[in-house]
Amino acid sequence: MSLFAIGDTHLSFSCNKPMDIFRGWEDYENKLRKNWNSIVTPRDTVVIAGDISWAMNIEDAVEDFRYLDSLNGTKIILKGNHDYWWTTKKKIEEFFEKNGISTIKLLFNNAYRVGDIAVCGTRGWFFDCVGEADRKVLLREAGRLRRSIDEAKQLGGRLNVFLHYPPLSRTQVCDEIYEVIKSSGAEACYYGHLHGQSAGWAVNSEYDGIDFHLVSADFLEFCPKLVKKF
Repeated sequence: MSLFAIGDTHLSFSCNKPMDIFRGWEDYENKLRKNWNSIVTPRDTVVIAGDISWAMNIEDAVEDFRYLDSLNGTKIILKGNHDYWWTTKKKIEEFFEKNGISTIKLLFNNAYRVGDIAVCGTRGWFFDCVGEADRKVLLREAGRLRRSIDEAKQLGGRLNVFLHYPPLSRTQVCDEIYEVIKSSGAEACYYGHLHGQSAGWAVNSEYDGIDFHLVSADFLEFCPKLVKKF
């Protein structure tokens, strides 16, 4: 049994939002399927760190979820900035059940134990919050991360945090999110959101005793990153 991570699948089987207009994304759905199923077994778990689907509502995302459901293993997904289809946890889980999607779980104010890893996390938010509305979202995301971490600690195991937005870069830190991670005792943090040249600003190494990893799909060449083999 193993735990993997990847972010930013940006699927669009039901909407006109092709990713192959960007360099490196040509035929990415087939690349992802081939790479995923070559290393992930049905006993494994993959955390998908947001930006799952371009669909604007959950009904239009059904083919994207069916694609993910057809891949090996259990998937734990969290919200990204482009996941406009995301509603409530209850409604999404009801939608999955109605459509026979059985291998996808939500990471949203909760946590999971996979082997000896406690999986926790949230979407996160921007570095540069200007204005009251952004500030409210940031503080809400920090609160959700605390709740997820608290549940993870009850489950036991080694804390690994999964976010969509990076909590830091080579030049900036999102203090409200970063301090929650640092004070939690987490050993690693996996995040997405950064693509192309912006990936050059990513912290993809140890910092303050925490291992940070960028797992955007294109950065990983559409192959899930091994977190741990149990």
